[in-house]
Amino acid sequence: MSSFLSRRRVLATGAGAAFGLGALGANATPAAASPATSRSTAGAEETRTLDELYEAALAEGGKLVIYAGGDTPTQQDGTKAAFLKRFPDIDLTLIVDYSKYHDVRVDNQFATGTLVPDVVQLQTLQDFTRWKEQGRLLRYKPAGFSQVHDGFKDPQGAWVAIAAIAFSFMYGVAAVGSDAPHSPLDLVDPKWKGKIASSYPHDDDAVLYLYSLYAQRYGWDWVAALAAQDVRFARGSNSPGEAVRGGQKAIGVGGSGSPLTSTPVKWVLPDGHPFMAWGQRAAILKQAANPTAAKLYLNWQLSLSQQQASFNGWSVRTDVTPPAGLKPIWEYPDAHVDGFPRFMADRAAVERWKQTFALYFGEVKGDPTPGRLGLHPGA
Repeated sequence: MSSFLSRRRVLATGAGAAFGLGALGANATPAAASPATSRSTAGAEETRTLDELYEAALAEGGKLVIYAGGDTPTQQDGTKAAFLKRFPDIDLTLIVDYSKYHDVRVDNQFATGTLVPDVVQLQTLQDFTRWKEQGRLLRYKPAGFSQVHDGFKDPQGAWVAIAAIAFSFMYGVAAVGSDAPHSPLDLVDPKWKGKIASSYPHDDDAVLYLYSLYAQRYGWDWVAALAAQDVRFARGSNSPGEAVRGGQKAIGVGGSGSPLTSTPVKWVLPDGHPFMAWGQRAAILKQAANPTAAKLYLNWQLSLSQQQASFNGWSVRTDVTPPAGLKPIWEYPDAHVDGFPRFMADRAAVERWKQTFALYFGEVKGDPTPGRLGLHPGA
């Protein structure tokens, strides 16, 4: 634990090495492989059109169950509405819960022979590597698979990212006035004491990774200074943005947003400072009751029309040009797109980060924001 104690040591050696992340990089799993090593020509992409897949899915029974990672029961309502507008006769059940609950829920369903979902789309990237190794995932390449960024897909098609999501900090434009924070360093200015909301880093692994990047860059003195800012921590990565949009706090840390929108909330794409991003992975379970409907869903998610409609301007496809002023998310070194899969794979290091942040910020409190869904939601 001595690596936690010295800011100088953290900055000199890198907390990644202190937590074993450097060693992991030398033995990366297929899910964490670099784009240069993950190319594969094995297997053909889907050639059926969406309409043809739709007809086949209806002939199969017309049902589809998806377990999606998220923070609130209604967070995927827009996705569901858009899918049903295009495919109105599909009986779609889409269940949102924290990814860390969905993954063990699926594991328990495997163990008890009670599998519910056809598709899983989760933030827990390490599970897709494990499930692939266990033979749990259907190897399938939707149309457009070859255009997906290499770091955002399994070369054999066991999983593919359907959305690029980024976490950073944000602020209310009216609340901060002309003195807006431009980097995480600004967040520890005493003038922001009592004016910051954050999701717990030790409750959500993406927020945890963001905070770990902050700790590695700025040192534990910065973390201690933030802890002294009377930050309002809450469960759910939706909570910082809601606190800022609702006027309860001026600044939010640890949530998603769009750099395309500047009012009333500005989500900060920092220049020369860390943020984090990843490809939200999706896969069809090999035991899925509705595999054709599942294939329809993945093809629809990867379609050009869906990818061009991304809320934050970023696509997982290399042939979708971001809006003016943005680059593809994997071209931002400060987004650490390749680092997040490695981080998620080292579960011992993740636990050390969690417990250390608990020492600084206190234990996680509050009910899970999606509710308590039990063992078989959607059954």
